[in-house]
Amino acid sequence: MDDTLLAGLNPEQRAAVTLPRESALVLAGAGSGKTRVLTTRIAHLIRTRQASPLGILAVTFTNKAAREMMTRLAGMMPINTRGMWVGTFHGLCNRLLRAHHREAGLPSLFQILDSQDQQAAIKRVLRAMGADEERYPARQVAFFINGNKDDGVRAAQVNPWDAASRAMVGFYQAYEAQCQREGVVDFAELLLRSYELLRDNDMLRAHYADRFGFILVDEFQDTNRLQYEWLKLLAAPTSAVFAVGDDDQSIYAFRGARVGNMRLFETEFKVRQVIRLEQNYRSQGNILDAANALISNNSGRLGKNLWTEAGQGEPIRVYEAGTDMDEAGFIVEEIRALHGEGMHLSDIALLYRSNAQSRVLEQFIFNAGLPYRVYGGLRFFERLEVKHALAWLRLAASPDDDGAFLRVVNFPPRGIGARSLELVQQQAISQGIPMTVAAAGIKLAGKAASGMADFLARVAQLRDVRGRVELGELVEEALRLSGLLAHYQAERDGAERVENLEELVSAAASFNNDSELDDLAAFLSHASLEAGEREAGAGQDALQLMTVHSAKGLEFHAVFVTGLEEGLFPHENSLSENDGLEEERRLMYVAVTRARQRLYLTRSGSRMLHGQIRYGLRSRFIDEVPENLCRFTGPVQQTPRDFPSAWATHREEPGRGQPIRTPLPGSFGGGPSSDAGLPFRIGQNVKHARFGSGVILAAEGQGEDARVQVNFRDAGTKWLALAYAKLSAD
Repeated sequence: MDDTLLAGLNPEQRAAVTLPRESALVLAGAGSGKTRVLTTRIAHLIRTRQASPLGILAVTFTNKAAREMMTRLAGMMPINTRGMWVGTFHGLCNRLLRAHHREAGLPSLFQILDSQDQQAAIKRVLRAMGADEERYPARQVAFFINGNKDDGVRAAQVNPWDAASRAMVGFYQAYEAQCQREGVVDFAELLLRSYELLRDNDMLRAHYADRFGFILVDEFQDTNRLQYEWLKLLAAPTSAVFAVGDDDQSIYAFRGARVGNMRLFETEFKVRQVIRLEQNYRSQGNILDAANALISNNSGRLGKNLWTEAGQGEPIRVYEAGTDMDEAGFIVEEIRALHGEGMHLSDIALLYRSNAQSRVLEQFIFNAGLPYRVYGGLRFFERLEVKHALAWLRLAASPDDDGAFLRVVNFPPRGIGARSLELVQQQAISQGIPMTVAAAGIKLAGKAASGMADFLARVAQLRDVRGRVELGELVEEALRLSGLLAHYQAERDGAERVENLEELVSAAASFNNDSELDDLAAFLSHASLEAGEREAGAGQDALQLMTVHSAKGLEFHAVFVTGLEEGLFPHENSLSENDGLEEERRLMYVAVTRARQRLYLTRSGSRMLHGQIRYGLRSRFIDEVPENLCRFTGPVQQTPRDFPSAWATHREEPGRGQPIRTPLPGSFGGGPSSDAGLPFRIGQNVKHARFGSGVILAAEGQGEDARVQVNFRDAGTKWLALAYAKLSAD
């Protein structure tokens, strides 16, 4: 009955799909077909009548992944996926809170604040409290609030430890009260409020635990503490939780992700079976062998070893340049060669640890005339003009939304100044009413009075139109009444913004509302939840530039991992953090496993960053890749693991064709022929008996007073007196 569904699965995939009703942990390596396993598992449960479509809860980490799962599922069997609970944590919590808004203490049409809206709301709190916004930036306050919410901690439960933390708790309390008064929630609140709803309502929790007999969770390694606790509340003793993840790809600790949740799940859910999906369908053998060797240096892994039937493929190219410009030049030439062999530019990715690294790469790519796209730029729903238009729609949905009011009340300019807005805000706070109501009842003078009256009349017109036109027409009307379209049409460089506003109309007109909400409320929820996922720009074949974090989940024929220097990748901050170095290694593992056919590892001896030349040792991650997998190239003929001293420039002696190493500008002691006789130069690799290997960054003084600043791989940066340091060339 189920043979066609299971056809083509390898033994481990089949074992995962056909598991009996029990909780299980599936370790899904990169490129091992985990999406296929998850989707087929759902289809198998439905087809074998172990569960109905409405009795399954599937959690993904992106809306894109949820859509892909639903599309695949619909293609596997004739099933109506409309009512299924498949989505992100935030999306599912939003759905739960919409259905039980009264029990959750929320209005039926509560609005969702994205990160920018949240910061704007926090700024209002800070101003109302007379706080010093330079000392307490809204972004920092948001980080404090969201961090506590992600840990399930309300303002009243925070134990302040000093004056600054007491101030933060006060901001948190005021922000909570403001959000409750306005009927808005931020992203962290969606999960926390949903968790509290289930925790405090036994009947509701029992209902959903009984309904969802099968719970499937993708990217389990990326769950945070509250997400894990939320899942525990939803899972009844008889529920089968199917957790799919890869501890070797846990790279979001800075967002609160806890790789330890996988081991915790194994214990607390009494997992009898850990299934390892190790056959890789993406990369060739040398790439996988490099990834396996690299990640084996991490401790406490659950353990797996990727393999493929695709053959070993080509060796990994390792290139060490003298400067970042040399590195970029090499990359551009390799890209030209790959493109000349028929590889699409869009199948080539340049990965870097830090956004600051892209400058030189972009410069060389631009000069070479190669089209490129920086992946992860400003997304559609985050663009300024789009957010202005959405604020008008939010006011049409709820006049109590003070954040939306403040965003557009004087944009385009209507002569309503800061003092007038301050009076409105004070009135709203003192009377506990929305700012739209306060604005209608307050007496303003001059331009502010007429401007405010005009604004409120336009909002009223939009609210009146709302129930009489289709969603696309409503957006068109919002653009007309708001004056946004006319404003940007009159701007000299407003053409792109006008196109974006027109695209918003198209997005609304084609919006498919599959929720219980009316079209406007559903569209606004969609815009908030989708913000940051949709890539801006498309069409032209172009190189892909991105951080390694942005590359998670993507794959390319050829991948360049650039800037492999100690302090850059691994990042210098990782050496002082718990699990920091191991997370950096997991990040490198993610970078390596993005490549299908060609993998390049590049670094430079010196790099211009933040306006300064930076010197660094070769990354330990290069050293952790077995020599037999690599082909070493560079400005000097090199043997594996025997690189020349980095940060030396190279030139050819006429007629010889052999490189001569010369010191970089900035060498001290007068250079190689110096009378001072100092044995080292800036940028040279050195070794210290106690601190290990390092590179000289700077020097000062002469003779017995001379000292050098050395960046040590394991001990950080130190100043050492040459007379006592006992440094030797490395």
